[in-house]
Amino acid sequence: MKTRIASLILTLLFLAAPVEAWYPMQIEQSYLPEGNPAPVIGFDQPYMIRPNDTLVELAYHAGVGYEPLAYANPEIDPWQPPKGKNILIPYTAILPLRAEPGIIINIPEYRLYYLWRETKGIRVRIYPIGIGQEGWDTPLGRFSIVSKVRDPIWRVPESIQKERPDQPIMVPPGPDNPLGGYWLGLSIRGYGIHGTHRPLGVGRRVSHGCIRLYPMDIEDLFARVEVKTPGILIYQPAKVGIRDGKLWAEIHRDKREQPANVVNEIIRMKGELEWRGKIDWARVWLEMENRSGVPFVISTPPS
Repeated sequence: MKTRIASLILTLLFLAAPVEAWYPMQIEQSYLPEGNPAPVIGFDQPYMIRPNDTLVELAYHAGVGYEPLAYANPEIDPWQPPKGKNILIPYTAILPLRAEPGIIINIPEYRLYYLWRETKGIRVRIYPIGIGQEGWDTPLGRFSIVSKVRDPIWRVPESIQKERPDQPIMVPPGPDNPLGGYWLGLSIRGYGIHGTHRPLGVGRRVSHGCIRLYPMDIEDLFARVEVKTPGILIYQPAKVGIRDGKLWAEIHRDKREQPANVVNEIIRMKGELEWRGKIDWARVWLEMENRSGVPFVISTPPS
Protein backbone atom coordinates (compact mmCIF):
# COMPACT_ATOMS: atom_id res chain seq x y z
CA MET A 1 0.00 0.00 0.00
CA LYS A 2 2.79 2.45 0.89
CA THR A 3 4.49 1.70 -2.45
CA ARG A 4 1.28 2.44 -4.39
CA ILE A 5 0.68 5.69 -2.47
CA ALA A 6 4.27 6.77 -3.11
CA SER A 7 3.83 5.91 -6.79
CA LEU A 8 0.63 8.02 -6.96
CA ILE A 9 2.38 10.98 -5.34
CA LEU A 10 5.29 10.56 -7.75
CA THR A 11 2.86 10.49 -10.69
CA LEU A 12 1.20 13.74 -9.61
CA LEU A 13 4.56 15.45 -9.15
CA PHE A 14 5.75 14.05 -12.48
CA LEU A 15 2.75 15.43 -14.37
CA ALA A 16 2.84 18.80 -12.62
CA ALA A 17 6.55 19.52 -13.01
CA PRO A 18 7.81 21.51 -16.01
CA VAL A 19 10.26 19.63 -18.22
CA GLU A 20 13.17 21.81 -17.15
CA ALA A 21 12.63 20.79 -13.52
CA TRP A 22 12.70 17.05 -14.06
CA TYR A 23 15.41 15.00 -12.50
CA PRO A 24 16.43 11.62 -13.94
CA MET A 25 14.72 9.24 -11.52
CA GLN A 26 16.08 5.87 -10.51
CA ILE A 27 13.42 3.24 -9.86
CA GLU A 28 13.69 2.27 -6.21
CA GLN A 29 11.76 -0.34 -4.29
CA SER A 30 11.60 0.18 -0.51
CA TYR A 31 12.49 -3.46 0.20
CA LEU A 32 12.22 -6.47 -2.06
CA PRO A 33 9.39 -8.84 -1.06
CA GLU A 34 10.61 -11.93 0.74
CA GLY A 35 10.03 -15.27 -0.92
CA ASN A 36 9.64 -13.81 -4.43
CA PRO A 37 12.70 -14.72 -6.55
CA ALA A 38 11.64 -12.48 -9.47
CA PRO A 39 9.50 -9.55 -8.28
CA VAL A 40 7.94 -6.98 -10.61
CA ILE A 41 9.02 -3.55 -9.33
CA GLY A 42 8.17 0.05 -10.14
CA PHE A 43 5.10 1.50 -11.85
CA ASP A 44 4.80 2.95 -15.34
CA GLN A 45 3.80 6.61 -15.53
CA PRO A 46 1.60 8.46 -18.04
CA TYR A 47 2.77 11.63 -19.73
CA MET A 48 1.05 14.05 -22.11
CA ILE A 49 3.20 15.37 -24.95
CA ARG A 50 3.86 19.11 -24.76
CA PRO A 51 4.96 21.56 -27.45
CA ASN A 52 8.56 21.03 -28.63
CA ASP A 53 8.89 17.65 -26.89
CA THR A 54 10.97 14.94 -28.55
CA LEU A 55 11.36 11.41 -27.24
CA VAL A 56 15.15 11.81 -27.25
CA GLU A 57 15.06 14.73 -24.78
CA LEU A 58 12.05 13.36 -22.93
CA ALA A 59 13.93 10.14 -22.15
CA TYR A 60 16.70 12.15 -20.48
CA HIS A 61 14.34 14.35 -18.47
CA ALA A 62 12.27 11.33 -17.39
CA GLY A 63 15.32 9.29 -16.41
CA VAL A 64 14.79 6.38 -18.83
CA GLY A 65 16.78 5.25 -21.86
CA TYR A 66 15.82 6.50 -25.33
CA GLU A 67 15.24 3.17 -27.07
CA PRO A 68 13.20 1.69 -24.17
CA LEU A 69 11.00 4.81 -24.29
CA ALA A 70 10.63 4.56 -28.08
CA TYR A 71 9.87 0.81 -27.95
CA ALA A 72 7.23 1.39 -25.26
CA ASN A 73 5.52 3.90 -27.58
CA PRO A 74 6.07 2.48 -31.09
CA GLU A 75 3.31 4.51 -32.74
CA ILE A 76 4.90 7.83 -31.74
CA ASP A 77 7.19 9.81 -34.05
CA PRO A 78 10.27 10.32 -31.81
CA TRP A 79 11.13 13.70 -33.33
CA GLN A 80 7.64 15.13 -33.79
CA PRO A 81 5.36 13.45 -31.24
CA PRO A 82 1.80 14.83 -31.48
CA LYS A 83 1.02 17.52 -28.90
CA GLY A 84 -1.54 16.36 -26.36
CA LYS A 85 -0.90 12.66 -27.04
CA ASN A 86 -0.61 10.46 -23.96
CA ILE A 87 2.41 8.17 -23.84
CA LEU A 88 3.88 5.72 -21.34
CA ILE A 89 7.08 6.29 -19.37
CA PRO A 90 8.37 2.74 -18.77
CA TYR A 91 9.41 2.54 -15.13
CA THR A 92 8.16 -1.01 -14.43
CA ALA A 93 10.72 -3.82 -14.56
CA ILE A 94 11.05 -7.48 -13.62
CA LEU A 95 14.06 -8.10 -11.44
CA PRO A 96 16.32 -10.79 -12.94
CA LEU A 97 15.68 -14.17 -11.35
CA ARG A 98 17.26 -14.70 -7.92
CA ALA A 99 19.24 -11.47 -8.08
CA GLU A 100 21.95 -11.15 -5.43
CA PRO A 101 23.38 -7.95 -3.90
CA GLY A 102 25.71 -6.26 -6.34
CA ILE A 103 25.39 -5.01 -9.92
CA ILE A 104 23.37 -6.70 -12.67
CA ILE A 105 23.52 -5.28 -16.20
CA ASN A 106 21.08 -6.69 -18.74
CA ILE A 107 22.19 -5.65 -22.22
CA PRO A 108 18.89 -5.99 -24.19
CA GLU A 109 16.90 -3.87 -21.76
CA TYR A 110 19.47 -1.07 -21.36
CA ARG A 111 19.29 -1.26 -17.57
CA LEU A 112 21.68 -1.58 -14.65
CA TYR A 113 20.36 -2.97 -11.37
CA TYR A 114 22.16 -2.22 -8.13
CA LEU A 115 21.07 -4.26 -5.10
CA TRP A 116 22.31 -3.80 -1.56
CA ARG A 117 21.48 -5.35 1.78
CA GLU A 118 20.19 -3.46 4.82
CA THR A 119 19.03 -4.74 8.19
CA LYS A 120 15.41 -4.88 7.00
CA GLY A 121 16.18 -6.62 3.72
CA ILE A 122 17.44 -6.02 0.19
CA ARG A 123 16.86 -2.81 -1.73
CA VAL A 124 17.36 -2.08 -5.43
CA ARG A 125 17.87 0.87 -7.75
CA ILE A 126 17.57 0.75 -11.53
CA TYR A 127 19.54 2.99 -13.87
CA PRO A 128 19.18 3.39 -17.66
CA ILE A 129 22.40 2.77 -19.58
CA GLY A 130 24.09 3.17 -22.96
CA ILE A 131 25.92 0.11 -24.31
CA GLY A 132 28.43 -0.91 -26.97
CA GLN A 133 27.63 -0.22 -30.60
CA GLU A 134 27.72 -2.89 -33.28
CA GLY A 135 31.24 -4.20 -33.62
CA TRP A 136 32.08 -2.94 -30.12
CA ASP A 137 29.68 -5.15 -28.17
CA THR A 138 29.67 -4.85 -24.41
CA PRO A 139 31.13 -8.12 -23.04
CA LEU A 140 29.16 -10.59 -20.94
CA GLY A 141 30.19 -12.38 -17.76
CA ARG A 142 31.00 -11.83 -14.12
CA PHE A 143 33.12 -8.94 -12.89
CA SER A 144 33.94 -6.88 -9.83
CA ILE A 145 34.57 -3.19 -9.32
CA VAL A 146 38.36 -2.74 -9.15
CA SER A 147 38.66 1.05 -9.11
CA LYS A 148 36.74 4.25 -8.42
CA VAL A 149 37.95 7.48 -10.00
CA ARG A 150 36.41 10.91 -9.70
CA ASP A 151 37.12 13.30 -12.63
CA PRO A 152 38.88 10.59 -14.65
CA ILE A 153 41.42 11.17 -17.41
CA TRP A 154 40.49 9.37 -20.63
CA ARG A 155 43.49 7.55 -22.02
CA VAL A 156 42.34 6.81 -25.54
CA PRO A 157 42.75 3.10 -26.47
CA GLU A 158 44.85 2.31 -29.54
CA SER A 159 41.81 0.86 -31.31
CA ILE A 160 40.02 4.21 -31.06
CA GLN A 161 43.17 6.11 -32.03
CA LYS A 162 43.25 4.12 -35.26
CA GLU A 163 39.58 4.88 -35.84
CA ARG A 164 40.09 8.58 -35.11
CA PRO A 165 43.65 9.57 -36.09
CA ASP A 166 43.06 13.20 -35.07
CA GLN A 167 41.95 12.19 -31.58
CA PRO A 168 44.32 13.22 -28.74
CA ILE A 169 45.74 10.22 -26.91
CA MET A 170 44.71 11.70 -23.57
CA VAL A 171 41.66 13.82 -22.64
CA PRO A 172 41.73 15.64 -19.27
CA PRO A 173 38.69 15.98 -17.00
CA GLY A 174 36.15 18.47 -18.25
CA PRO A 175 33.16 18.92 -20.56
CA ASP A 176 34.90 17.23 -23.51
CA ASN A 177 35.76 14.07 -21.60
CA PRO A 178 33.46 11.22 -22.77
CA LEU A 179 33.84 9.47 -19.38
CA GLY A 180 32.01 12.28 -17.62
CA GLY A 181 32.76 12.94 -13.98
CA TYR A 182 33.05 9.38 -12.62
CA TRP A 183 34.63 6.06 -13.57
CA LEU A 184 34.01 2.63 -12.05
CA GLY A 185 36.65 0.27 -13.44
CA LEU A 186 35.69 -3.35 -14.01
CA SER A 187 37.81 -6.44 -13.58
CA ILE A 188 37.09 -7.07 -17.27
CA ARG A 189 40.14 -5.24 -18.53
CA GLY A 190 39.51 -2.06 -20.51
CA TYR A 191 35.86 -1.74 -19.54
CA GLY A 192 34.06 0.38 -16.99
CA ILE A 193 30.85 2.07 -15.90
CA HIS A 194 31.03 5.82 -16.33
CA GLY A 195 29.20 9.06 -17.00
CA THR A 196 28.97 10.87 -20.30
CA HIS A 197 29.17 14.35 -21.78
CA ARG A 198 26.49 13.31 -24.27
CA PRO A 199 23.55 12.18 -22.11
CA LEU A 200 21.15 11.82 -25.04
CA GLY A 201 23.09 8.67 -25.98
CA VAL A 202 21.89 6.79 -22.89
CA GLY A 203 19.49 4.05 -23.91
CA ARG A 204 21.31 3.50 -27.21
CA ARG A 205 24.11 1.39 -28.66
CA VAL A 206 26.67 4.19 -28.81
CA SER A 207 29.77 3.29 -26.79
CA HIS A 208 32.89 1.30 -27.57
CA GLY A 209 31.79 -1.36 -25.11
CA CYS A 210 31.66 0.49 -21.79
CA ILE A 211 28.49 1.21 -19.82
CA ARG A 212 27.29 4.83 -19.87
CA LEU A 213 24.98 6.41 -17.31
CA TYR A 214 23.31 9.79 -17.10
CA PRO A 215 25.55 12.27 -15.20
CA MET A 216 23.35 12.37 -12.08
CA ASP A 217 22.86 8.60 -12.12
CA ILE A 218 26.59 7.80 -12.19
CA GLU A 219 27.09 10.27 -9.36
CA ASP A 220 24.45 8.41 -7.34
CA LEU A 221 25.82 4.94 -8.16
CA PHE A 222 29.43 6.02 -7.56
CA ALA A 223 28.51 7.08 -4.01
CA ARG A 224 26.85 3.73 -3.29
CA VAL A 225 29.24 1.08 -4.60
CA GLU A 226 32.58 0.09 -3.18
CA VAL A 227 35.66 -1.51 -4.69
CA LYS A 228 35.18 -5.30 -4.82
CA THR A 229 31.42 -4.94 -5.41
CA PRO A 230 30.49 -8.01 -7.51
CA GLY A 231 28.56 -7.78 -10.75
CA ILE A 232 27.43 -9.63 -13.84
CA LEU A 233 26.70 -8.65 -17.43
CA ILE A 234 23.88 -10.74 -18.90
CA TYR A 235 21.99 -10.98 -22.17
CA GLN A 236 18.39 -11.79 -21.28
CA PRO A 237 15.77 -10.39 -23.69
CA ALA A 238 12.88 -12.20 -21.98
CA LYS A 239 12.15 -12.22 -18.25
CA VAL A 240 9.33 -13.63 -16.13
CA GLY A 241 8.27 -12.48 -12.66
CA ILE A 242 5.47 -12.39 -10.11
CA ARG A 243 3.40 -9.56 -8.64
CA ASP A 244 0.01 -9.55 -6.94
CA GLY A 245 -0.33 -13.30 -7.41
CA LYS A 246 0.00 -13.01 -11.19
CA LEU A 247 2.69 -14.15 -13.61
CA TRP A 248 4.25 -11.37 -15.70
CA ALA A 249 6.61 -11.31 -18.66
CA GLU A 250 8.91 -8.67 -20.14
CA ILE A 251 10.14 -9.05 -23.74
CA HIS A 252 12.84 -6.83 -25.25
CA ARG A 253 14.26 -6.47 -28.74
CA ASP A 254 16.70 -9.26 -29.46
CA LYS A 255 19.26 -8.98 -32.24
CA ARG A 256 18.85 -12.71 -32.78
CA GLU A 257 15.06 -12.30 -33.17
CA GLN A 258 14.22 -15.96 -32.56
CA PRO A 259 10.69 -16.41 -31.14
CA ALA A 260 11.47 -19.96 -30.02
CA ASN A 261 14.08 -18.57 -27.60
CA VAL A 262 11.44 -16.39 -25.94
CA VAL A 263 8.94 -19.24 -25.64
CA ASN A 264 11.54 -21.61 -24.22
CA GLU A 265 12.72 -18.98 -21.74
CA ILE A 266 9.18 -18.31 -20.51
CA ILE A 267 8.58 -22.04 -20.06
CA ARG A 268 11.93 -22.45 -18.28
CA MET A 269 11.34 -19.55 -15.91
CA LYS A 270 7.75 -20.64 -15.25
CA GLY A 271 9.27 -23.88 -13.97
CA GLU A 272 11.95 -22.07 -11.98
CA LEU A 273 9.24 -20.01 -10.27
CA GLU A 274 7.15 -23.15 -9.70
CA TRP A 275 4.14 -21.45 -11.27
CA ARG A 276 1.29 -23.96 -11.62
CA GLY A 277 -1.23 -21.81 -13.49
CA LYS A 278 -1.87 -21.49 -17.21
CA ILE A 279 -0.25 -18.99 -19.58
CA ASP A 280 -2.11 -16.75 -22.02
CA TRP A 281 0.01 -17.68 -25.04
CA ALA A 282 -2.04 -15.49 -27.38
CA ARG A 283 -1.01 -12.47 -25.32
CA VAL A 284 2.60 -13.64 -25.33
CA TRP A 285 2.68 -14.06 -29.12
CA LEU A 286 1.18 -10.59 -29.58
CA GLU A 287 3.88 -9.04 -27.42
CA MET A 288 6.57 -11.03 -29.21
CA GLU A 289 5.55 -9.09 -32.33
CA ASN A 290 5.84 -5.74 -30.51
CA ARG A 291 8.73 -6.44 -28.08
CA SER A 292 7.91 -3.24 -26.22
CA GLY A 293 9.93 -4.14 -23.11
CA VAL A 294 6.92 -3.20 -20.95
CA PRO A 295 6.02 -5.92 -18.41
CA PHE A 296 2.55 -7.47 -18.86
CA VAL A 297 0.45 -10.17 -17.21
CA ILE A 298 0.66 -13.57 -18.92
CA SER A 299 -1.18 -15.76 -16.42
CA THR A 300 -4.83 -16.53 -17.15
CA PRO A 301 -7.46 -15.69 -14.48
CA PRO A 302 -8.39 -18.63 -12.25
CA SER A 303 -11.52 -20.43 -13.42
